[in-house]
Amino acid sequence: MPETITSRDAARFPIVASCTLLGLYLFFKIFSQEYINLLLSMYFFVLGILALSHTISPMMNRFFPANFPNKQYQLLFTQGSGESKEEIVNYEFDTKDLVCLALSSVVGVWYLLRKHWIANNLFGLAFSLNGVELLHLNNVSTGCILLGGLFIYDVFWVFGTNVMVTVAKSFEAPIKLVFPQDLLEKGLEADNFAMLGLGDIVIPGIFIALLLRFDISLKKNTHTYFYTSFVAYIFGLGLTIFIMHIFKHAQPALLYLVPACIGFPLLVALAKGEVTEMFSYESSAEILPHTPRLTHFPTVSGSPASLADSMQQKLSCPRRRRQQSPSAIYEESSTPKDVPGASKEETTEAAKKEK
Repeated sequence: MPETITSRDAARFPIVASCTLLGLYLFFKIFSQEYINLLLSMYFFVLGILALSHTISPMMNRFFPANFPNKQYQLLFTQGSGESKEEIVNYEFDTKDLVCLALSSVVGVWYLLRKHWIANNLFGLAFSLNGVELLHLNNVSTGCILLGGLFIYDVFWVFGTNVMVTVAKSFEAPIKLVFPQDLLEKGLEADNFAMLGLGDIVIPGIFIALLLRFDISLKKNTHTYFYTSFVAYIFGLGLTIFIMHIFKHAQPALLYLVPACIGFPLLVALAKGEVTEMFSYESSAEILPHTPRLTHFPTVSGSPASLADSMQQKLSCPRRRRQQSPSAIYEESSTPKDVPGASKEETTEAAKKEK
């Protein structure tokens, strides 16, 4: 189920991210980089297979024929016994999911053995899509707090220190998308890469998804704010690449993405006079169309004895009959009824006697 980021979470996020980044930096300085990357490779190998399988499952369902023998399975791990039994894992899947898992495992083995940049990017895109799907912002103010805090975080750790660049280059895991700069010269065996961290995709992505939900809440059948923020993201990313090539130095992508993703939609809201609606919008109860989810659960309070007594009282109460008008009663009594086993002539004669 999606995890909603509150304003308190958004304010603490840059601090937690800074501690994590500094901890990774110290790990790489103290311990052997080879063993750390081996451990992380196995960890992200499992996570990458699951994330990629979940991502390609809707697309792969279109290729299965209608008569495909699809069977349901359930993976259940419990702890304890009797009344103290507790579920640890309860995962339901089918044969189609197993096919997607097998295809994702091929990519996982390819990544584990070769560390190829295409396999890395497939896992990275799967992590990004799952991140945008599972992380939700509850309002625009929270999004501004999160983006603003990570704006300062990104600028400080890239320009102020060499921590971010060192960790990004030392960390051999699909936490970044890599783009070969010598693709035309070496083809698929390229080895000179430019990097884009997954945080530069997921963090603006969940803000853009929030604006899409805001578009839907306006009920105007337009996605103005979504398209505006999406174009703003492409513009900010292009500006990042341009500045990086001009100055020949690593650039914090959020330095350009945050002003673009917040500024462009805000200008559109000012032009349309919808700034108040934008900042008062709460998406906690909003669900995107074509996404069936259980949003509330029925609650039952009281002891079993009291519930049984209330049910017995309801059953013992006499049912009230609907009152009928005199004319309806007369019509009902005067209407001849067919008697089972009687002929049509006998029925007609009985009706004449009643009259």
